[in-house]
Amino acid sequence: MPKVTCRRVYEDPSPKDGTRVLVDRIWPRGMRKEDAHLDEWLREVAPSTELRRWYGHEPERFSEFRRRYLAELDDPGRREAAEHLSELAAHRRLTLLTATKDLEHSQAAVLAEWLADAV
Repeated sequence: MPKVTCRRVYEDPSPKDGTRVLVDRIWPRGMRKEDAHLDEWLREVAPSTELRRWYGHEPERFSEFRRRYLAELDDPGRREAAEHLSELAAHRRLTLLTATKDLEHSQAAVLAEWLADAV
């Protein structure tokens, strides 16, 4: 069964990555596009700017962030992007990339969990 993983976009690509998709709304600081080794940049699936700013990557807010972000994934614009990720995950290994330092408390981790349930 295909697997969904999360990695930092700043890490070197691995042959085990499969399809590499950046799931951040904002391009990673200091990263040149040719150095990212992306298959896609799917910013439509990222949390809203308002939610991202509210969260501020504060781990104590992660539970509420997760709840709000999952609700945002039901938004028609994000839903289409999320379903595209689900389709990718159903057929091949998928690596969700983010610039976030704390992968465990990131939107990529929430997406990976959502995809695991959806596939």
